[in-house]
Amino acid sequence: MTQKEFLNIVMPFKDKVFRLAKRLLVSTEEAEDATQEVLLKLWKNKLKIAEYNNVEAFSMTMTKNYCFDKLKSKQSQNLKIVHSNYEEKNTPLQTQVELNDSVNWVAKIIEELPEQQKIIIQLRDIEDYDFDEIAKMLDMNNTAVRVALSRARKTIREKLTNTHNYGVK
Repeated sequence: MTQKEFLNIVMPFKDKVFRLAKRLLVSTEEAEDATQEVLLKLWKNKLKIAEYNNVEAFSMTMTKNYCFDKLKSKQSQNLKIVHSNYEEKNTPLQTQVELNDSVNWVAKIIEELPEQQKIIIQLRDIEDYDFDEIAKMLDMNNTAVRVALSRARKTIREKLTNTHNYGVK
């Protein structure tokens, strides 16, 4: 496999790898390192890439596993929370502040979810994978993915509603 062929296969989903890593590791720098590590592993095994049915799903699984390993290591104690991937223009300042606050609350709530639900929310609602792909990546039953996603969404909805209705009778 040539470098050009590799780039044509891998580059379309590089950003998805980064976003999953960022969701799991939170730190942008750690997510960049994880993305680079996954791409490096793919490059080292470029001759085997043709054997995989879905290289994108395989790389997402590699990313998930790498991030979990990273979080388990002692270095994970040094990760800091930085989240600012939402930006909209041409809206009043008050609306921007409110929307930014809501996005931050949702991100905070997602971070508090169990790991499995956090990954499923990221893959389904942010990366837009279908249930079959998520089930393969996480080695889960399709129904279990749907149930975990439903529970995660319900938790997010309840906590966000409680936050917005705080003090309102």
